Amino acid sequence: MRWHPHGYGGRRRDPEQVKREGWQEQGVLAVSADDDRLTWPERELVRQLGEKLYGPRSSDREARHG
Repeated sequence: MRWHPHGYGGRRRDPEQVKREGWQEQGVLAVSADDDRLTWPERELVRQLGEKLYGPRSSDREARHG
């Protein structure tokens, strides 16, 4: 028998469920620039937004300078 303090243990939520709830409850969107559910223009928009807000990804910098 395992005992966990209140709020610990139990079932871990699926990452997609966490993303869905974050969007629905808080308006926070977590999306991968490589998500196959998106079309190329949508992935490009995500990439551009990410670069505008947070700068280029390290993999993008290496590819440009490599």
